[in-house]
Amino acid sequence: MSDSILLDITGGLARITLNRPASLNAVDSAMAGRWREVARQVVADPSVGAVLVDAAGTAFCAGGDVVHMARSGEGGPAVARLAEVINEGIGALVGSDRPVVAAVQGAVAGGGLGLMLTADYIVASASARFVSKYADIGLTPDLGTSTLLSRAIGERRALQLLLSDRALDAGTALDWGLVTEVVAPADVAARAGQVARSWLDNATGAFGQAKRLVRAGASRPFAESLADEAATIGRAFDTDDARARVAAFAAGSGRR
Repeated sequence: MSDSILLDITGGLARITLNRPASLNAVDSAMAGRWREVARQVVADPSVGAVLVDAAGTAFCAGGDVVHMARSGEGGPAVARLAEVINEGIGALVGSDRPVVAAVQGAVAGGGLGLMLTADYIVASASARFVSKYADIGLTPDLGTSTLLSRAIGERRALQLLLSDRALDAGTALDWGLVTEVVAPADVAARAGQVARSWLDNATGAFGQAKRLVRAGASRPFAESLADEAATIGRAFDTDDARARVAAFAAGSGRR
């Protein structure tokens, strides 16, 4: 089993750590397979209530390991298959009902943007930098970047980032909506952990279902989303936890 991605599941929190720091956590074939394996394991585990994605070393993820691709001599079909394997892991996390927070430091480039945007909440270091770099080496967006990036920051800004060599600093990334909040470098891990624990401490299933509804709504007809919302809130209302919380809210507001 590759140690290029580490997984720890403790107390309902699944921590996924990108672990190729010497390569700026760029993704090679072994890491791609491990990413898919870990993502599938996390979403299949009923004990997991929240997910934290972080990275070892000075960078979050430099995207695909282009050096590995060039030296492999396998050509385009192998690169496409590599992307497909990673995509299966991305799809599993994005489509799941587990809220995901990312702790991001240093460089995020190319497909690293797609891996980062797998998260629903992104805590970035004030020293983080975000860049496309695809066109610089004659390649095109992958790992969900063309879709997830435009959803996060809008089509015009996504194109601006993808069609230039512009690098965003953390403040601009926050202003554009690429990340959720920016903190001091020393505080990234603690803040991301705090966000994840807040989901677990208030675990009702509602956070995960809210995430699922928002993510699914981006790619289906509005009427289907409305029907899903109605069915989901109906199921939620009949849970023991929701009944207790609703009763407490009603009592506190003086209503009967």
